[in-house]
Amino acid sequence: MAQRQRFLNYPEPLKGPDVPYEYERGNNPALSGIFLAIAANLLEWFRFLRELIWKNTGFSSLRKIIPYIEEYEPWFEPQIVPLPDEVDKEPIPEEPLAEETKPDAAVFYPEAKYYSVEDYRKLYLSGTITPLDVAEALLPLIRRDIQNASEHSVAFFEVQAEKVLASATESTLRYKEGRSLGPLDGVPTAVKDEYDVEGYSTTLGSPNVYASASTNKTTSWCVQQIEAAGALMLGKLSMHEFGLDTTGNNPHHGTPRNPHNPNYYTGGSSSGTAYAVAAGLIPIGLGSDGGGSIRIPSSLCGVFGLKPTHGRLSFRPGPNHCVTCACLGPIASDMSSLAALFSVISTPHSSSPFPPLPSPLKIRLPSPDDTKILGIPQEWIAQATPAIQTLVNTLIRTLVSKHGYTTIPITIPFLPQGQIAHAMTVLTDAATLLPEYKNLSYANRILLALGRTTPATDYMLAQKLRRLLMQHLAWLWQQHPGMVIITPTTACEGWEIRGGKGELRYGLNDGDRTMQSMEFVWLGNFCGLPSLSCPVGFVKGKGGEVPVGVMATGEWCSEVELMGFGGVVEGVVRGEGEGRMRRPGGWVDVVERARGVRASRGE
Repeated sequence: MAQRQRFLNYPEPLKGPDVPYEYERGNNPALSGIFLAIAANLLEWFRFLRELIWKNTGFSSLRKIIPYIEEYEPWFEPQIVPLPDEVDKEPIPEEPLAEETKPDAAVFYPEAKYYSVEDYRKLYLSGTITPLDVAEALLPLIRRDIQNASEHSVAFFEVQAEKVLASATESTLRYKEGRSLGPLDGVPTAVKDEYDVEGYSTTLGSPNVYASASTNKTTSWCVQQIEAAGALMLGKLSMHEFGLDTTGNNPHHGTPRNPHNPNYYTGGSSSGTAYAVAAGLIPIGLGSDGGGSIRIPSSLCGVFGLKPTHGRLSFRPGPNHCVTCACLGPIASDMSSLAALFSVISTPHSSSPFPPLPSPLKIRLPSPDDTKILGIPQEWIAQATPAIQTLVNTLIRTLVSKHGYTTIPITIPFLPQGQIAHAMTVLTDAATLLPEYKNLSYANRILLALGRTTPATDYMLAQKLRRLLMQHLAWLWQQHPGMVIITPTTACEGWEIRGGKGELRYGLNDGDRTMQSMEFVWLGNFCGLPSLSCPVGFVKGKGGEVPVGVMATGEWCSEVELMGFGGVVEGVVRGEGEGRMRRPGGWVDVVERARGVRASRGE
């Protein structure tokens, strides 16, 4: 993964200061139920309370490092663009299945195996099932607007059954006539409620309707691409309100439980996407990530999630509501499916400065001659629980002993302060977008109150620290081209639902747990780096086990190489992992249900 030679806006490589890792945040109480409602109102009424909590959260800590960052220019949007020589390489040749070969669909699916994009493709080409069979099998599970809606429906914010059946019928006819559109044709998928889709409502997980189903004529660029590829769009998925926390708790539209353990949250904010993939309902889905919102739920649900380089995927024709940190991206059941989806959605919009990636993208495992360097920030990794550290360190040893990787110790200055700077930036940005907030969840009203409390001087300090961090990271990759930084995805072992029905009804504010869940993910958002979460194992939790993820963070614009690394990790946790990746107990066998639908028609 050697550093590319030509970039636009690449940071000046400059080593940051050698400073000790100092964690100085105070503890804040977790609030739920009626106490959360009271706290939200008190913070809105009394500024001194907002300032007290703001300071106790650690937001004032950047003032202590002014001597280190005062000479740095602020950096507001971390977009690093590769110049066109990125695509000078020969395209990776596609190996399509010929329509006339009718491949054998008798595939053995061990416990760790999900149905992939390729599996659906084989089954459709063989005529074993059709996209229409799949649509009819899934609709009773995902619709909310029917009697006795299933437990899975809470993950789906909106489903337009007529649109789904029409799309499935068209795809089925294409396969029948030998003119399918490619690997995604007929493959079931869905998108987070942050994306616009013509004929669907957009609420961003809130009680506000920003576009109604009857009047919405807009479709986001990435959704346009998957629809053009023939994917079977099932609808829109649940999310944490405005993406402002990492549980997936949503008092307005319902909260999906973790498919592996219903005593836990899915993680958020792309909660519905991670749930639907982990439960087996779809092999691929679209999420977004402003502070781990793809990678955290992917980790907690035991699937794969990629946060791309900042700006790689277009938000057009809508705006990026958090342009300082947020990205769109895929969640998938396996790495080949993730690559197939990313290959389609990474098509540049006409307004994008990014050149096209080689197409189609395939998972290319590193060769013996490729760089295989793992950067290990051990002091940072030590912030995770011992059980998580054990899983990650075991994987690292396996990669070194069996797959030819080498490790180097690295340090990154001001990591605790950087996390504070990221959180302050996101909350302040959100406060400028949501001046009217009385109808929002109590938890988000607290977060927005804190965002409105941030002085402009502290916001500027955060952006100065961003440049210091990006320049230090550029220096690290100058010293170690091709290095992948390895950490856990989260520092905490899942997120337990502790407050029962009151917590689900009123919401939850637990700032300390939020920061613990975001301990590692924020760096990719704040500095614009591509970052991939992969399943690495399970830890014991209340009432069962919960999944854990490992995170690989690469140099700007290194998504293709990161996906190759993800393929190596996938091979370890599936083939060598002794149960380190497996389906949840309530996994839905969509193919078997589709076969049942087909049989009921006498076909």
